[in-house]
Amino acid sequence: MSATLLFLAPTATVSALFSTLKEEGLESGMAESLRGALAVIQKRRPALVFSRPRLPGYRVEELLAEAAREEGFPPVIVITDKGSPDEAQRYLELGAQDYWLEPLDAEKIIAATPRTDAPAVAQKKPVHKAHPFDIIGKHSVVSRVLALARQVAPSKATVLISGESGTGKEMFARFLHSMSDRAQGPFVAVNCAALPEHLLESELFGHEKGAFTGAIARKPGKFELAHGGTILLDEISEMDFGLQAKLLRVLQESELDRVGGTESVKVDVRVLATTNRSLQEWVEAGKFRQDLYFRLNVIPLKLPPLRERGEDILLLAHFFVDKFCKQYGLSRLGFSSEATDWLMAYHWPGNVRELQNLMERAVLLAGRGPIVTMHFLLDDDSWTPEEEPAPAAATVSGGADAADEHATLLPVPLSGEALEHMLGGKVIPLQEMERIMIMRGLEQTSGNRTQAAELLGISVRTLRNKLNEYRTMGLDIP
Repeated sequence: MSATLLFLAPTATVSALFSTLKEEGLESGMAESLRGALAVIQKRRPALVFSRPRLPGYRVEELLAEAAREEGFPPVIVITDKGSPDEAQRYLELGAQDYWLEPLDAEKIIAATPRTDAPAVAQKKPVHKAHPFDIIGKHSVVSRVLALARQVAPSKATVLISGESGTGKEMFARFLHSMSDRAQGPFVAVNCAALPEHLLESELFGHEKGAFTGAIARKPGKFELAHGGTILLDEISEMDFGLQAKLLRVLQESELDRVGGTESVKVDVRVLATTNRSLQEWVEAGKFRQDLYFRLNVIPLKLPPLRERGEDILLLAHFFVDKFCKQYGLSRLGFSSEATDWLMAYHWPGNVRELQNLMERAVLLAGRGPIVTMHFLLDDDSWTPEEEPAPAAATVSGGADAADEHATLLPVPLSGEALEHMLGGKVIPLQEMERIMIMRGLEQTSGNRTQAAELLGISVRTLRNKLNEYRTMGLDIP
């Protein structure tokens, strides 16, 4: 076994990832409390700990405090579905290694996980393979960009990847890393737009103990963590002008100064950068250093928007549908002719990312298929299921007919002991059990109706109808 991961998060948030992670040799565990998490950490020493900021009776600040006190504590990555730059700054200052927005991506987790079996991995996956970052596309523009990427991948040259938001810039960066002779080294991504200047400097270059309030220990920066591998500076155009000069020195001299440090640190890192703006225009406007632009733009890769990729739209749509059908344990689905026509006519302002999200939605709503335009949920206020939608995979042992707003719900799995405690040895009406399960689902997801519906294996619409029904009965519904 190469590594273990520990998650402190609602089951519905992470359970769908476990099978993919296991295929990559990553065993995953879950904890519901600080006490349970610390017990797992002491026994298994996971490579990474992923934690929501808050769970019932738990706050991630407690875990970060334990991490600061204990030598060798595994890195903690805070994950959230409702993030903000201020929250990111606070948790990073408390010692979190990173701050990620949900939904989580298995490939990103795999890339971030430190592995202890590098030689074995090197034998199983030679560097000439691009798995799992193969680029899907046959359009001539994509083929040219891919050919250039393959040609420059083995070098250490900096690459500037530009394109609209959602075109796959980070995927191309991971592709370059996976095709290079640094593929067995770390790949570290930093979002330059997510952090204010002073915190971004500390994240990139690290800091010494006492460098600022909250710096209770020396912390290596992302450049040091990427030593021997690749660092991705995502949305480089958003970096503060003053910090750009310090980055230029790292690129030119291959050395950095930690915040509050007195000695330079040598680093061996390949630098990739992405932007959804025209850096040339920003240089002309005085918002970006010209010397840094030239240093980053050694190899330019410009990704086309999805609307200009022709038949690649359908190729990607089928790829994502197959992926999500497999992820949720569903039979393979196809598209109706009207859905195909719509996919080709749509403008795709969110590009490939929007297409991926739309296909996941369609898979979950289509049931046994085929996928039609209604399943894209273009107008969610008019959504009316015509057939039984597919339940979310592996969250409950059964589901309810979401097309029937008066359907009886199957309960969230409980141990025999917990069920006995709940019922007190009595048999209660099924309708009452249904209400108990719904309230338990809302409690476990902190009132998040979407997650509660997934946990219960029903649609959000059915859950909403049930809650309205309970309100008319005079029950107090949060």
